[in-house]
Amino acid sequence: MPTPDTSVLPAILEKHEKEVLADWIASQLSAPTLRRDLLSDSQLREQSGEFIALLRRAAHSGSDDLQSPSWLPVREFLSSLSRSRARQGFSPADTAMFVLSLKEPLFSRVQFETQGNSDLLSSALWHVNTLLDRLGLHTIELHQKTREEVIARQQQEMLELSTPVVQLWSGILALPLIGTLDSARTQVVMESLLEEIVRTGAAIAIIDITGVPMVDTLVAQHLLKTVAAARLMGADCIISGIRPQIAQTIVHLGVELGQVTTKATLADAFAIALRRSGLAVTRAPQGSTA
Repeated sequence: MPTPDTSVLPAILEKHEKEVLADWIASQLSAPTLRRDLLSDSQLREQSGEFIALLRRAAHSGSDDLQSPSWLPVREFLSSLSRSRARQGFSPADTAMFVLSLKEPLFSRVQFETQGNSDLLSSALWHVNTLLDRLGLHTIELHQKTREEVIARQQQEMLELSTPVVQLWSGILALPLIGTLDSARTQVVMESLLEEIVRTGAAIAIIDITGVPMVDTLVAQHLLKTVAAARLMGADCIISGIRPQIAQTIVHLGVELGQVTTKATLADAFAIALRRSGLAVTRAPQGSTA
């Protein structure tokens, strides 16, 4: 059952919802941190009106448990708002202030409704304060979770964009690698290469590591796994971009590249791939046209 302190909020929202909403919207619109570049005044008014109506209905249940069914519409609304604002570029603090800025208009109404009863005033203010704090924390958690999801998706997209498989010639693919080659990226590299081998029916794949800044035992093992996977799909691999420093490192580490053909440049590797395909590049006679 509702206690005296928990019954104050629903009573205020029942009697003074329009006044509280008007004061709350005015406070938000006058705040120096208002992001009009991300949110219009009309959107702010609409979101504020919807939230305070949901808050009134939930408060009338008499329950303080935000996980209870009566608070589900409030949680769902804040979830949607937090995710939307996170994607728009709002900070966690900006998002939480949507809820926390409701304190001032509610506190003034609590003081008016409980005047002459200091004990009820204190307990009612504490109830409203902790309730809005918990709702504010809820928005921060959802905002952070959304941002983490966005970052993870962007990282995955960057991995995919940083591992393009290029068809140099019929039956010849090239996979230029740039940056650090770790386990997660190796998986993307392997999947991209194998998919293109299946799609094009290529017999030769050139893995160019010119843009890989450092080759250690782990990177070498990643390369060998990719080569082995490509061979299982029926394609032979050539590794190009073996600079003197990388060659020395591989020898020093004792890494055996086995029967893998290695070349210093992509051009040298492409020339070998052409020969293995029974093709050759010749200089056109002078004066000939394309």
